Amino acid sequence: MSNQKTELSDLGEFGLIKHLTNKIALQNESTIKGVGDDCAVLNYPNKRVVVTTDMLTEGIHFNLMYVPLKHLGYKAIAVNLSDVYAMNATPKQVTVSLALSSKFSLEAIEQLYQGIHLACQRYGVDLVGGDTTSSLTGLTISITAIGEVDEEKVVYRNGAKPSNLLCVSGDLGGAYMGLQLLERENEVYKVNPKMQPEFKEYDYLLERQLKPEPRKDVIQLFKDNDVCPTAMIDISDGLSSEVLHLCEQSGVGCRVYEDKIPYHPNTQDLAQEMNMNPIVAALNGGEDYELLFTIDIKEYDKIKNNPMISVLGHITEKEEGANLVTAGMGKFIPLEAQGWNPIMNKREDKE
Repeated sequence: MSNQKTELSDLGEFGLIKHLTNKIALQNESTIKGVGDDCAVLNYPNKRVVVTTDMLTEGIHFNLMYVPLKHLGYKAIAVNLSDVYAMNATPKQVTVSLALSSKFSLEAIEQLYQGIHLACQRYGVDLVGGDTTSSLTGLTISITAIGEVDEEKVVYRNGAKPSNLLCVSGDLGGAYMGLQLLERENEVYKVNPKMQPEFKEYDYLLERQLKPEPRKDVIQLFKDNDVCPTAMIDISDGLSSEVLHLCEQSGVGCRVYEDKIPYHPNTQDLAQEMNMNPIVAALNGGEDYELLFTIDIKEYDKIKNNPMISVLGHITEKEEGANLVTAGMGKFIPLEAQGWNPIMNKREDKE
């Protein structure tokens, strides 16, 4: 690998944009014009268009001591596509805007864009625009994702009804435990840079944190089995926070059963190693980017045998509140939003 470092100032803003986007091949018929003009031009006949924007800032959302730039580019796209899938929609286009400090060379930004292009290719998304500017404080990435969905298939957060089943895709807590592992080894490295990281067999947890995959497959599952969730949200801030968002928007309560929360064995093993309860990682950790959704109980037979879906509990009347039902004793504990609050740069105690 070459050690060459090209200063971004050698290219200028437009030269950098041209360099990073000159090999883009459009993949969607809805993209009429992508990068290269004042605006992208899109065409969505007879569809509802969904739009979401997310921002990642160095020192708040990621630490470049242990986050490879290629993984960061991939993750920046993935987390936005997850929001589109949470509307039961299909992502089609993204824009990418960067604020860059002088510490970044062209070669470093090429690594970032390798991840961006890989994610776009994997999920069939066109990169159609963006912006670049200078920064005095490192790297900030802003992504806007655009998707399409049939009008009658749009799923909001406000459609959950009493007696609906509360379900989740995949497993929970893995991304948070991956972060704990990276933070632990980073602290060891600060003390002794010669020490090799102790990742053992925790590759799954590292991937959950560094390279999450939005659940396109779950949206396809709904389509294949003629299932339309009544409400849906992606899990970015922890199960507790997302359940409360869904309940508040729908004007309902719920029961989440502790023994129904799904974990990967690596999550449980590392939690034990770190003297943690894995339920803390699931409820409050966040960044799993799984889909939390409700369905009519009549549709249970369509999903009951699918290994990628777990039924966590059910929706209740609002007056009951949102509660965790503990394993064994069946005690009701009110759920609290203790996920990550990026505005305060800390975990929330309440919402």
